[in-house]
Amino acid sequence: MENRIEKIKKQLHSQSYKLTPQREATVRVLLEHEEDHLSAEDVYLLVKEKSPEIGLATVYRTLELLSELKVVDKINFGDGVSRYDLRKEGAEHFHHHLVCVECGSVQEIEEDLLGDVEETIESQWEFQVKDHRLTFHGICKQCQNNGNE
Repeated sequence: MENRIEKIKKQLHSQSYKLTPQREATVRVLLEHEEDHLSAEDVYLLVKEKSPEIGLATVYRTLELLSELKVVDKINFGDGVSRYDLRKEGAEHFHHHLVCVECGSVQEIEEDLLGDVEETIESQWEFQVKDHRLTFHGICKQCQNNGNE
């Protein structure tokens, strides 16, 4: 984890920002719960357990800054709640998600499935793609198996 924090610190410094103790506390929570797709409120409650002096507004500002700097990706799975997902180290693009409409589980797809689509968009529409995200909504294997019983 310390290695990732050091890399994030360098990423912030390269954009003239510092990794303040409040920002570091937020980043640590995101790293500790990397698979959980936390909302800002979730992050705040977890930060508050370790650093009660950090306020909700500080956590919101930190998450927005980290989103702007592409340290985290701000995502919405159609439930009206923004969630924050650490961008994988070295990832050129946002990763994709499978969202179960039955149980709400979220699976991540690390493989970039849209390389050919990007090339088509760039050549046919002369549109320079900077990033993309893909979310599939459906029924996970577990819920399918439960429905068959």
